[in-house]
Amino acid sequence: MHCRLCHHSADTVEQDNIWLGCCGYYCGTFSTPFLDIPPTGQFVHMRFHEFYRLSDEGVIEIQAIWDIPEVMMQAGAWPMAPSLGREGLVPPPASCDGIKLTDPDEEQSRRSLERVLSMLNDLQRHPNEGGPEIMQMSDHWHRNMSWYGPAGIGTCRGLNGFRNWHQIPFLNAMPDRGQHSENTQCHFFSHDNYVAVTGWPNMCQTLTNDGWLGIAPSGKNITLRSLDFWRIEDRKIAENWVLVDLLDVFNQLGVDVFARLKEFNKARPTGPILMPQERL
Repeated sequence: MHCRLCHHSADTVEQDNIWLGCCGYYCGTFSTPFLDIPPTGQFVHMRFHEFYRLSDEGVIEIQAIWDIPEVMMQAGAWPMAPSLGREGLVPPPASCDGIKLTDPDEEQSRRSLERVLSMLNDLQRHPNEGGPEIMQMSDHWHRNMSWYGPAGIGTCRGLNGFRNWHQIPFLNAMPDRGQHSENTQCHFFSHDNYVAVTGWPNMCQTLTNDGWLGIAPSGKNITLRSLDFWRIEDRKIAENWVLVDLLDVFNQLGVDVFARLKEFNKARPTGPILMPQERL
């Protein structure tokens, strides 16, 4: 997906930038330790979202998130709270049109971007300006929408699933969402029925209450880095692929996930696993 249309804060501007976004899985056999995660000898997948900013000289900026907690979970080594949503392989677009190699339809791309920006503007009105109805979610989201969150949050289906397993815990813990935009930066780009956003970071809020990721409230202001894709169908959002750098969130709160992982798994073997044919 690529486009020259970018968006900063509340104002849409044209910039001489080209962004390329891709997402998928790195797959292989988990035979040796990775970041002290003990190997399983089994198939392993690690989800990725990667965004590249291009110029005539080549790639000038990369923003990428690898879902390392997902690898920990597959190894039975995740030392933090379980996900509220469902974990598992996230599917490609239901419309089977996720690879965009031709030039975008500028008008369709603009409409898709406007849908996502309108949704996000309404989303940020709650809870500061009113109850859940102020988000007008049924106007923006397809009734059978799927929200594919990162490991640690999980996948949710439909508006009720999205609200129950992600949005409500998130807003209960950080009700000042969207009120600190001066500390954030993001770039939106669109291609036909797809929209993407980079955020490095694109959220800033205060962890004031309990209920999100099993994290105790600290009263600390934190930033979140996320890389998202949306697919538009019949002028509503049908699918949303989201990766959030949760390890960075824990780090800001003084929680060393990798140190906890070592303690959690110190009785397990940490060397390479030899497959049967390698023992001969």
